[in-house]
Order: sequence, then structure tokens, then C-alpha cells
Amino acid sequence: MASQPPAQQLPLFYGSLAPLDTQAHAGWGLKNRLDLGFTRGTHAIPLTVDEFAMAQKHYPIVFGTGDGAVPLALVGLQEGVNQFVDAEGQWKAGTYIPAYVRRHPFMLAKLTPDATQLSLVFDDASGMLGPDEEQKLFDGAEPSEVTKNVLNFCEQFEQAIARTKSFMDELEKLGLLMEGEAQIQNPGMEQPAVFRGFRMVDETKLQNIRGDQARKMVQNGMMGLLYAHLFSLAEMRSLFEAQAGQL
Repeated sequence: MASQPPAQQLPLFYGSLAPLDTQAHAGWGLKNRLDLGFTRGTHAIPLTVDEFAMAQKHYPIVFGTGDGAVPLALVGLQEGVNQFVDAEGQWKAGTYIPAYVRRHPFMLAKLTPDATQLSLVFDDASGMLGPDEEQKLFDGAEPSEVTKNVLNFCEQFEQAIARTKSFMDELEKLGLLMEGEAQIQNPGMEQPAVFRGFRMVDETKLQNIRGDQARKMVQNGMMGLLYAHLFSLAEMRSLFEAQAGQL
């Protein structure tokens, strides 16, 4: 039987990680996911650069603070409140669902600290896997098509994470990030609502970047990603209005 993943702080949404094992989980299957209510308690979801083009249409894309910061899709402006999931756990129709959400309850992880490869693990606390579910995970001792598709998705997601890390490293190196602030004022408000606690691209620095560096950023796709982020910030007002019950 596979070893347990090393103890560490669990990623967002994951309650307990266990390796998927042909013996321990023989005959097990995966539920059809109908309920995304597990995302209800967060207002920011990790995003990869591969998703900027789709996500910018629906969410403000911002950047986290501190070491290892990642791009984030804001799904709410109030701490711990996801405005895109209703009481039945249904995601708002017609809006993009981040890959981080769609990956759950699976992910790739090292089973031991010195492991050189990532293995497929799942959130054992999710209740999404069990012996009575129809989408079987194994055909005998071999992974089923369901599991192969899950593994392929997780592998692609890891590759997107690597691209995102390279993007963030370059962004930090160029010094283009600043402390973010959004001010929204609607008619009848005496003072604007102010939101902080994130980072955003400094447009002035971006506009004044050296010509050779700007050309490089256009050629490698970074410039497009930065403007997708900047355009997405207009969705702050949509979130605010949803929070105020105006949508």
C-alpha cells in the first residue's frame, strides 16, 4: 500500500490527503460532482496564468502578498464569502469555474519528503470517493478511464502551476507589483468603499518599462497576461454590487 503524504499544511479546500491505491481502493468509484459548496468559505481562489483569458471576464484577478504569492480570482469582497456559489452549492451559471476548484478532490503530491515523483492523492474528507459510486477508479489492477482523465488533468494543472511560478518570479524581479486598493462609490454613498489586502500591477511602472524589456514581454505573452489582470479589475464593481444585493 502506498505511503501517506508527508504531514504539512493542507492546501485550500483539502481536509485530509490519502494516496489513491489499487488495493485499498479496489472497487471504489467517484461521485458525480453536483455540489461546489466546499468553496463557500473563501473569497479568493488560486489561478494559473493559463486561465487569465477566461477568468478576466468574470473575476478580478489580483496577486497575493508574502512569499510564494500566486494570482487569485476574487469570488467575493468579504472575507470568507464566495458570491458565486448559492445555498445549494451551485456555481453561478455562465461563469468560469477555476481549475483549482475543478481539480478537487484530487491533486498530485509527494508521498515522502525525498520522493522524486508526484503521486495522485485525494481529499479523504471530501466524501467524493467510496465503494458504492458508479464512476469506478480501477479496472482490476489498472486505472480506469475516469482515473486516467483525472491524472491527465492534474498533470496539466501542475504544468500550469510551473508556468505561473515562472511568471510570478519574473513579475517580482521586474518590481511591477504594488499594494492594491480599490475604491467604489455608488450614488447615495457618503464615502467610497475601500478594499485592500492584495497586490496589483503598477500601471505607471508598466508604461515606463524599457523598450527592449517591453518587446520581450510582448513576445513571451507576459504583457497580455498583465493587461488581462488590469482589465479584470473592472469586475470589482460587479462583486461590490452583488455583495450589496443589487444584482
